[in-house]
Amino acid sequence: MSGCGGCGWLVGLGLAAVGTALGAGEPVPVQSVLIRLIDEAEVPAREAGVLAALSAAEGQLVAEGAELAQLDDRQAQLVHRKAQAELEVVRKEAASDVAIRTATEAATVAAAELRRAQEAKNRLPESVSQSELDRLGLEAQRTALEVEQARRNQEVARLKESVKQRELEIAAEHVQRHRLTAPLAGMVVKLYRHRGEWVEPGDQVVRIVRLDRLRAEGFVAAASLRGPLAGRPATVTVDLPGRPQASFPGSVAFVDPEIDPVNGQFRVWVEIENPALQLQPGMRAEMTIGEVATGTGRKP
Repeated sequence: MSGCGGCGWLVGLGLAAVGTALGAGEPVPVQSVLIRLIDEAEVPAREAGVLAALSAAEGQLVAEGAELAQLDDRQAQLVHRKAQAELEVVRKEAASDVAIRTATEAATVAAAELRRAQEAKNRLPESVSQSELDRLGLEAQRTALEVEQARRNQEVARLKESVKQRELEIAAEHVQRHRLTAPLAGMVVKLYRHRGEWVEPGDQVVRIVRLDRLRAEGFVAAASLRGPLAGRPATVTVDLPGRPQASFPGSVAFVDPEIDPVNGQFRVWVEIENPALQLQPGMRAEMTIGEVATGTGRKP
């Protein structure tokens, strides 16, 4: 067979099995290498409103969680303060036992009056009428029920406190949603909106890209594969101003499990550190995947 026909069977085997079949341990050249981003984010508005402040600038490096923009949140702040006040009211109600103590004291007095009336009637049957005993008994029952009701009211107040606490958290989250923060550390490369503009939820406002860690992506010919590639060391070479053939170490982070049936190649990428921001996405590069480390002391 010629061309791709001779490697069509490789697709079904998987790359690890293919590597074992073709040998092991030798450097692997990578073709058509391009430096690409690993992480990027389009930061959207999460609420509708006027863009009151835009603290990010194109070219600015920002830390994860840094504030990028602020929507007008005056109404949300008012709702938040109202929720705080309502929580404070129900919190005081839940903490107060005045109603319970008052009802308990009234029940104690009513029970004592009923007991004294019964004792008096026992001594002198004509001293207290039956209707008076009935009235005092009813009063004792009523005040006992008031104690129970006061305790139940306090339980309800505690439940209301929990509800108001959740409402306050919701109001605080609503305020927070008016702030746009960086989801990752990186560089601001695009501002889609300007201060004073109206935005809707989902409208893109800022674009951030991470530059301190990039990937070099290229293609390996299946016929040149020598052993499994995942995790193997690699060297990426790029021409930089004043530093021709600058080298950057990395390791294979991804191996595409599919082989292109047309050209017999599969895609790989290597993750590389870029702390000085010398590499830029879109750069062309050369790359070689190193040998597999062995127990003989040879270094990859």
